[in-house]
Amino acid sequence: MLRVQFEEDLEKLHNQFYAMGNEVLSQINRTVRAFVTHDRDMAKEVIEEDAEVNEYEVKLEKKSLEIIALQQPVSQDLRTVITVLKASSDLERMGDHAVSIAQATIRMKGEVRIQSVEEEIKKMGRDVKNFVESALDLYLNGSVDQAYEVAALDEKINHYFENIQELATEEIRKNPESIVTGRDYFQVINYLERIGDYAKNICEWVVYFETGKIVEM
Repeated sequence: MLRVQFEEDLEKLHNQFYAMGNEVLSQINRTVRAFVTHDRDMAKEVIEEDAEVNEYEVKLEKKSLEIIALQQPVSQDLRTVITVLKASSDLERMGDHAVSIAQATIRMKGEVRIQSVEEEIKKMGRDVKNFVESALDLYLNGSVDQAYEVAALDEKINHYFENIQELATEEIRKNPESIVTGRDYFQVINYLERIGDYAKNICEWVVYFETGKIVEM
């Protein structure tokens, strides 16, 4: 009977985590769209809805600690709970960065915009969202080998970061009036790059869940 209850609790934990992941995915998708289309209303929605992501993390943390205290899981059961606890923290940080991009969208009203840079940020944002989505799918159905394959997507995000930085720097040289805009571009690609790092963290937690080993990919 206790085992049945424990498995039901774990199932609820997984479901809440995946729901949180989908909310964060939506945040990332909308915040990038808001930034490149200069949609301040959508940016405000992303900021307002961040409270929902934070609430998910609080619930997951509370439930995880409750399971550890009451069920005293060991071995893979304990790793399951720790994986959810750690990975949900990574998701919450992704949501924070999505909010920071939304705040940049609002802050940039009236500034000079550089179309070529924003096109590349749009592509970077799309691939960051795909990376997070792949990490969430890995969490549900993945293996250690797949974890390394998904984590390798982080290299592509890092290349975007470097290339956009170079492009923005060159454009600012051509038009010094866009220096304030450039500052915001550098911040936004940094937020996107950090979201990629957190997606890679989830891949690392999947390896921990499967093997008990903490790795750095």
